[in-house]
Amino acid sequence: MRKILIVGAGQSGLQLALGLQSKGYEITLMSNRTADEIRGGRVMSTQCMFRTALGHERDLALNFWDELAPRVEGLGLSVAGPPAPGGHPRVVDWVGRLHGHAQNVDQRIKMAGWMETFEQRGGQVVIHGAAVSDLDVLDRKYDLALVAAGKGELVSLFDRDAARSPYDTPRRALAVAYVHGLGPRPEHPDFDAVRCNLVPGVGELFVMPALTTTGRADILFWEGVPGGPADVFRGITDPSEHLERVLELMEWFTPWEYARATKVELTDAGGTLSGRYAPTVRHPIGRLPGGGLVLGVADVVVANDPITGQGSNSAAKCAATYLASIVEHGDRPFDEEWMRTTFDRYWQSARHVTKWTNTMLAPPPEHIVNLLAAGTTFPAVAHRIANGFDDSSDFEHFFYEPEKTAAYLDEVREEAEAAAAAAAAEAESEAEADDGAETETEAEADDGAGIDGGTEAIRSVR
Repeated sequence: MRKILIVGAGQSGLQLALGLQSKGYEITLMSNRTADEIRGGRVMSTQCMFRTALGHERDLALNFWDELAPRVEGLGLSVAGPPAPGGHPRVVDWVGRLHGHAQNVDQRIKMAGWMETFEQRGGQVVIHGAAVSDLDVLDRKYDLALVAAGKGELVSLFDRDAARSPYDTPRRALAVAYVHGLGPRPEHPDFDAVRCNLVPGVGELFVMPALTTTGRADILFWEGVPGGPADVFRGITDPSEHLERVLELMEWFTPWEYARATKVELTDAGGTLSGRYAPTVRHPIGRLPGGGLVLGVADVVVANDPITGQGSNSAAKCAATYLASIVEHGDRPFDEEWMRTTFDRYWQSARHVTKWTNTMLAPPPEHIVNLLAAGTTFPAVAHRIANGFDDSSDFEHFFYEPEKTAAYLDEVREEAEAAAAAAAAEAESEAEADDGAETETEAEADDGAGIDGGTEAIRSVR
């Protein structure tokens, strides 16, 4: 039985541990917190997961909260215009329907539950904040060591990949609040959707339905441009003050969202989070002082800004890729070549997420502005952008290059015009059919009158 060490008990670490455990591997999982400490701690992320990532969980029968979490069936976009009396108006507003529903489960619930499941199934959990020196000793006892803890000293083992990391400073200041009491979005009160609100020059507000430790909730998540009007959370430690700032920003910059947030309250004392980090891609292999090699997992080696909501999705996809690579490798050594090949396999999907995320962190060029605006007029555009959150590789075909965007929008217009013409022709055909039916009815009425008249004539002859 092959022995594997996984350091880190987040989405990727636990999903991979449980997946390998189900395949018969002997797994040791290291975490700096117990399940109870995770469950009772502060929120860790926003973690809205889309169809493909949820599928990886279902493949391992880890979808414990399907019946409890809100079904997120759409993704909407609003863009704020220049300020006016009473705040910023909306100049773009649409919602696209997802091909498969999304789901947002507070990681305090999921990670605690998965850790307990791993232990119940015989897995070994070591509660210890591992340092490089610890890993240097432990690595010799295992066939493979994986680092899935995206913060702390161990990240220093993995050098920054400058060619894949265009930013070396944070591009957004992040502020999260989990709340109860948010009203429904009036444009679609019959289904839940993630709402993305873009405020040019200020940042973004995301509103996401979620399941948290206290039940159904919504997440209010500001991404503020550093130094801008939404970069106001540094140093705030009081959760109530944090929520107050969130709502103040909403009232001025996104009044359409604030209108349904006037009665919100925090879900719990740990329901806020703030911070910032530079999006970074790192080389996947870390070399320990003793010469051993460790492989980085998920956001240890590909840490994107959460502006595109891909963190947990990427972690799930990375864990699924690594799981398949480990199992396929059989009894052969997990050497440097295997590690590099395994990461490259994950990078085939991760590169699309990184490209899309870094694009959205920059001021949008005109063709992207036009594309986002087109979602209001053409539902097909709204649906396609929304489903790009599940499969960002599709953006290669219509998003980044002005020529491809223009060609796509021309195609959408032609299809819309053809559909409108077909609908008009069908309506005209139905109208003609109705006219024909009326004429035929009149003729039948005349025939009936003739018969009756003839009868009367026969009677008179008699």
